[in-house]
Amino acid sequence: MTAVAVAPPAERAGIGLALSGGGFRATLFHLGALRRLDELGILTRLTAISSVSGGSIMAAALADAMITAPPQPGQRMANLEAMIARVHDLTSCNLHRRVLLERIEPTNWHNTLAELVAKELTKRVTDKPLSALPASPNFIFCATDMAFGVSWEYTRTRAGDYQAGYSSQSLGTIPIAHAAAASACFPPLFEPIETMVDPNALTAGAAAGSDADLCRTRIRLTDGGVYDNMGLEPLWKNVKTLLVSDAGGDFEYSADRGTIADIKRYPDIVGNQARALRKRWLMASFASGSVGPGGAPGLEGTYWATEDWRAKYDPQDTSGYSAPVAELISRIRTDLDVFSPGETAALENHGYLMADVAIKVWVPSLYAAVPLRVPYPEFMDEAKVRAALKGSERQRLL
Repeated sequence: MTAVAVAPPAERAGIGLALSGGGFRATLFHLGALRRLDELGILTRLTAISSVSGGSIMAAALADAMITAPPQPGQRMANLEAMIARVHDLTSCNLHRRVLLERIEPTNWHNTLAELVAKELTKRVTDKPLSALPASPNFIFCATDMAFGVSWEYTRTRAGDYQAGYSSQSLGTIPIAHAAAASACFPPLFEPIETMVDPNALTAGAAAGSDADLCRTRIRLTDGGVYDNMGLEPLWKNVKTLLVSDAGGDFEYSADRGTIADIKRYPDIVGNQARALRKRWLMASFASGSVGPGGAPGLEGTYWATEDWRAKYDPQDTSGYSAPVAELISRIRTDLDVFSPGETAALENHGYLMADVAIKVWVPSLYAAVPLRVPYPEFMDEAKVRAALKGSERQRLL
């Protein structure tokens, strides 16, 4: 087994932000968090952003905004409102229905659904290639390598993973939208997508032997959340401060519904265990200042999630949504369907408020006394939120 290279305390640097998966629910929750990070002057100080699935859709929109108007460290983004409008345009359309209908057209028979998602993201979010990504922050789009079973990364300077190897070629022709689609195309609705990387260009992979070489000839990628739904892998080993925005939601109870339901339940339970373990060591790391159980010291940061509420971080804080309403928000579906104005408002408000309190309590060195400007104050009325979220937990098939 290859040892994990963890940077010693003296070499840790920068602020990393991890954006979890969770479909459009994650995209909008993270958008709310980014609004507050921008107000606090943190957004433009980030040195790395790792993203998965719905978080990668948000990251693609943010990357395009930063390419269009390069930010000044510590200053507000000049084109934040334009980015917000672009995200709202995307999340107010039924993306998976759109690509299913496009797939019927004869001109698209050769395209997979995942490739059609990439085309839609190119039109609606960004048409720029990986090579156009800013040097800072370092955007890392995470997918899952189906051949080697590890996290595959797309960045400005390389694409690949530690088992298959990395390539710095063709980054000028691989769209950011393709990286986001590879990260966001969750199974079983979307089949795996090709890497767009020449397998012969992959070098320095840890996997050796003829079987590994055969696997490299065709690597297919699926949703990054299959391996690491919080996008922690690229950041926790090197950054000094780690901020984690998690829209994954709690594991839901389920009564016996028969053998077919059990078949899906087994991998769900395995995935829940992996997420719980990652979350447990993350919390232990922040509490102790070390990296994982028995790890080297030097890591600080904080974590906020859809199922959390402000009083959980500060018992004296009575603002924000109550625990029962936060639970409703955490159960909003994770598909790529149309999100209503009420769902959008609740998710953005919650992400905004949770990012604020998490940073204020756990990373006060980053916090500034900037007044709260909740994006949708009219949706702080919990009765209105409950009405808007009625039925929001049901996944849409079409």
